[in-house]
Amino acid sequence: MTLYVRFAAHLDAALDALVAAGDLPAGLERRAVTVEPPRDVTHGDLATNAAMVLAKPAGTNPRALAEKIAAELEKLDEVSAVSVAGPGFINLTLTDDTWRGELTEILAAEGDYGRSTIGAGATVNVEYVSANPTGPMHMGHCRGAVVGDALASLLEFAGHKVVREYYVNDAGGQVDVLARSAHLRYREALGETIEIPEGLYPGEYLKPVGEKLAAEYGDKFVGKPESEWLDLFRKEAVASMLVMIKADLALLGIHHDLFSSEAELQAAGKPEAAEAWLRERDLVYDGVLEAPKGETPEDWEPVELPLFRATQFGDDQDRPIKKSNGQWTYFGADLAYHFQKAQSADQLIDIWGADHAGTVKRIVAAVQALTGGKTRFDVKLVQMVRLLRAGEPVKMSKRSGNFVTLADVVSEVGKDVVRFTMLTRKADAQMDFDFAKVIEASKDNPVFYVNYAHARIASLHRKAAEAGIECPSADLSLLDTEELALVKLAAQFPRVVEGAALAREPHRIAFYLYDLSAALHALWNVGNDRPERRFLLADQPGLTCARLFLARGVGQIIRNGLGLMGVEAVQEMH
Repeated sequence: MTLYVRFAAHLDAALDALVAAGDLPAGLERRAVTVEPPRDVTHGDLATNAAMVLAKPAGTNPRALAEKIAAELEKLDEVSAVSVAGPGFINLTLTDDTWRGELTEILAAEGDYGRSTIGAGATVNVEYVSANPTGPMHMGHCRGAVVGDALASLLEFAGHKVVREYYVNDAGGQVDVLARSAHLRYREALGETIEIPEGLYPGEYLKPVGEKLAAEYGDKFVGKPESEWLDLFRKEAVASMLVMIKADLALLGIHHDLFSSEAELQAAGKPEAAEAWLRERDLVYDGVLEAPKGETPEDWEPVELPLFRATQFGDDQDRPIKKSNGQWTYFGADLAYHFQKAQSADQLIDIWGADHAGTVKRIVAAVQALTGGKTRFDVKLVQMVRLLRAGEPVKMSKRSGNFVTLADVVSEVGKDVVRFTMLTRKADAQMDFDFAKVIEASKDNPVFYVNYAHARIASLHRKAAEAGIECPSADLSLLDTEELALVKLAAQFPRVVEGAALAREPHRIAFYLYDLSAALHALWNVGNDRPERRFLLADQPGLTCARLFLARGVGQIIRNGLGLMGVEAVQEMH
């Protein structure tokens, strides 16, 4: 049990004691009560809003209630001081031994320190990447891929059961374009000189697909009408693209549990089933869309379409689920897909590019309707990444057609640099990825700064071993206030994990690791001016062992956090 969980339990026990004494009514809702670090560190180590939250429903004065709660908390051996601030906030200062005990807890828990049960085993479907299967992964897909994968790992660590899903958009017009592009490469592989017209995919990545088709079918489909080969070439090309996409994602350490096909979803009649389900509840009706706002186009005419009552769930207008030609709209197909996902998950998360912002309201409305509002559904929008090299825009790749491939970027700077960098900004904030900056050895580069902290710790242990200092145990009472401040920051990791999981924001882990690393570097650098503050003191093995234990605990937290980000902690810097 980590410190914050333990003190939440202490607070509950204090409130129970007040109930038993008749100072507080029984049955008050306590979910809004928190135990967290105070905003101002001079106020103490922990703060609680219990009196502020409970006073009104208890019919009492917040300050008076705070004094009673404080009196109960003062009885704890782990507490050295309790004070009531302002209208009723309660601040606690913990004993130094309490923080030494938390360092022992970090070292004992190792890779499980920070693991939480707040997910209570709920199944969360995280759908991410879901790029059209029309080519290799490019840097436009990279950020969403990393954010989704890190979020999935974070949610697992916080006690959820996670399904990582990739939705294959293989039923739209773009895969017909892919099939036609593959047919051109097929003809090229048979010796024909081709020109790729506007509108088809020009990337050379389709050459192997054409060569494979030529080897398997010979000239069987040369000069034949499209109706004879389009379905086959579509299927073969999509399959080849998925092999390429999975290989590209593997370069980032990303592996999905499930690949769901839009074409298979439609073939199985899932959109029809979703429509029928909604019609039974009068949530789909046949109606006519309003004319476009502004000047009405000359060719516009009212057409009756099946419309989903999106306005009942907060959208701006009701949305068509079918086109006038009877085909499903993108929304209609997506609605059915989310209906399918919701049947096997308690919560849904979609990671989308920011260009899909306009469709969020309608799909949120659809999920609310399809699940009766019982399924939590989050859409996380991810901004595009601008690629730079020393401040200059990066040129596009000829092989890819018009973009920079993920594989090329990983090959140049490495998986871990890419993954960490993608989490150094909030997902919906703009990001520049500068090839020079992300490998720069400076404090301004979070990737380097956090890795350097872990490498310093690893180096410290190697040097201690070389000096013959062995530490099977340590007297942690030798750690003073300055050193225990680092333990206090390390001990926040569990609550950072829970906060990030609840908010669906994995970048919080990267931010926290940067702060923890900065604190370690600061403590380390004190020893440059004050030799007695160095971690390694050959003539004081007892103090050295205590500081080695401190460093080891911080290193464990860094490894745990990097693990959630899918990044390997380095042992030394090159």
